[in-house]
Amino acid sequence: MLIEPSDEDIRRERNKARELRKTRWWQNRIAAGRCHYCNAQVAPKELTLDHVVPLIRGGRSTRGNCVAACKACNSKKQSLLPLEWAEYLESFRE
Repeated sequence: MLIEPSDEDIRRERNKARELRKTRWWQNRIAAGRCHYCNAQVAPKELTLDHVVPLIRGGRSTRGNCVAACKACNSKKQSLLPLEWAEYLESFRE
């Protein structure tokens, strides 16, 4: 059973994400200008930080859970888990 994170937990993780965006690691991630999800070439300044497992679903702001995504993919993915996102994408291929 999944326990929903508290508002305080989410606030803390969002602050961690803001700090993560300031790191050299993040700068290197966005330098290539590629969206993790659609592989589109995007200007590095246009990439957003996306949590693969969303904060609202218990994800954390760690290097292993954060990827660079274009705004379109990030908006479409919202709070979907990786399996749910894959199913969403597969529905377009059919």
